[in-house]
Amino acid sequence: MISELRKILNDRQISTNETILDLHSKDESYHIPSKPDVVVYPETSEQVSAILKFANEHKVPVQPFGMGTSLEGHIIPYDRGITIDFSLMNKIIEIKEKDFLVKIEPGVTRTQLNKELSKYGLFFPVDPGADATLGGMAATNASGTLSVKYGTMRDNVRDMEVVLADGTTIHTGTLAAKTSSGYHLNGIFVGSEGTLGCITELTLKIFGIPEFISAARATFKTVDDAVEAVVAVLQAGIPIGRIEIVDETSVKQVNHFSESTYEEVPTLFLEFHGNEAGLNQDVAFTQEIFKDFNCLDIQFETDTAARNQLWDARHNLAYAYIHSYPGRKMMVTDVCVPISELAGAIRHARVIINQLGLPGGITGHVGDGNYHIILMIDMNNPEEIQKSEKLNEQIVEYALARGGTCTGEHGVGFGKQKYQEKEHGEALEVMRKIKQVLDPNAILNPNKLLNNKNS
Repeated sequence: MISELRKILNDRQISTNETILDLHSKDESYHIPSKPDVVVYPETSEQVSAILKFANEHKVPVQPFGMGTSLEGHIIPYDRGITIDFSLMNKIIEIKEKDFLVKIEPGVTRTQLNKELSKYGLFFPVDPGADATLGGMAATNASGTLSVKYGTMRDNVRDMEVVLADGTTIHTGTLAAKTSSGYHLNGIFVGSEGTLGCITELTLKIFGIPEFISAARATFKTVDDAVEAVVAVLQAGIPIGRIEIVDETSVKQVNHFSESTYEEVPTLFLEFHGNEAGLNQDVAFTQEIFKDFNCLDIQFETDTAARNQLWDARHNLAYAYIHSYPGRKMMVTDVCVPISELAGAIRHARVIINQLGLPGGITGHVGDGNYHIILMIDMNNPEEIQKSEKLNEQIVEYALARGGTCTGEHGVGFGKQKYQEKEHGEALEVMRKIKQVLDPNAILNPNKLLNNKNS
């Protein structure tokens, strides 16, 4: 295999170094690591095509790899084989500012892209928290705190170049803002988690940096009050940029980690985007709505430094838990429900956490019904691992029973395959047929997402 890869790549693009293999054996999840046989670093889509053509002919498993920040074992090569690391394909090809589009290679990171776009007064809004690659974000249909206003990756991908299992290279869309031509291939390949092809180029929608931004922190007596307040704000049509909930347990962790003095009650973190005059009206309207839902206090920040400090409490929540529980591994759940069901889902989750006696808190993108439980698990304690799996199963069952999904943004990967049949029913067979047609030898990220019957 190595000698064949040397016909495609030079020596510096191929590695069997144990340290490199180890780095590509895991993501940021709690799932058990597994090393690939070799890691390759292509620089062009032609090289990716040649790698896949070879792998397909010899039925060698292939795993695409971005930054390794996934949370459900997506990039762990349990079948060994070849890991394709896209870090050398990290060029920003073209910024089409008049069309509000940017064309990039898959190894470009979110912060790298926004640093370049800021020169044009533009930005890319999908922010999963980690500084992930855009190729990885498309593969998992990432979203994050700004999805309530700007949508997920699936909403912001205009076109992709994708190399299929047999080495064929296709484009999934066009540069046009809309089309009624053919099947929606963008929708099929975004979120396919490397099981249908390798993304080698993306064309993304970009946006103007808002003229004025105001952040706020609002506290409430109960989670129900906070969630109901959010529903009322959305129903009023107020253009919220992002709106997040952090439960009282998590606020305690933030205070301990950041030495802050936030009131330890259910808290909403909000951000408003717009022009100053319109934004002032939105803020005033939001304050009036919050009064009807027992809002204890609301504080606004327009200064950039103060705004960033406010959001640090939300963004650093995972680190706050990790810092407080040394020696434990973080597990982050990820379910999404209709917004009307969110308050009940969070209440249900807190009851289970307390019953099982595991350290953890709840946070979420309350504007779109997506919430997370952060659990700190002793991976050397089989009982705790069993309890964490039970919790995950119970909150997924709750979500599915109410028309929700087992994953709002982290993806399926290895960790959530067991819920796919219950969520999708007969539609899962349609997905398997698509996989079988595009990847008949099941070489692309095998035994992920669908747990294919032909793999």
